[in-house]
Amino acid sequence: MNSKVVLKDGMHFIGSLDGFDINLDADEEFGGKNKGSKPKGLVLTALVGCTAMDVVSILRKMRLEIESFTVEVESDLTEGHPSVFKDFLIKYYIKGKGITQEKAKRAVELSLNNYCGVAAMLKNVGTINYEIIIE
Repeated sequence: MNSKVVLKDGMHFIGSLDGFDINLDADEEFGGKNKGSKPKGLVLTALVGCTAMDVVSILRKMRLEIESFTVEVESDLTEGHPSVFKDFLIKYYIKGKGITQEKAKRAVELSLNNYCGVAAMLKNVGTINYEIIIE
């Protein structure tokens, strides 16, 4: 993997990861102009992206048909500097033929305990809890 950032103006940067661009910016109180995501928040996106890809792959290997799938995460920050995420609550919203709570739970637990490298890193920061909502 290779990543870099290039300053555009103010606190607006264009990040590049494996050839794909990402707009980054700071909060207004630190000179940002709302031109991109905050870098720390992208850690949460990395977490849900990583586990989402795992879960979809596992459910497909179970030969289940996914109609819709959304993953959200919530986390609070610690007080003081540097502030870091503490605990995480991941919510999986799944709709599909043959998808049961048990099968979805198996896929989620495989992802969070065996496959998702982002979750493995963040487990050192806080507890990762989850909910599965079958729609």
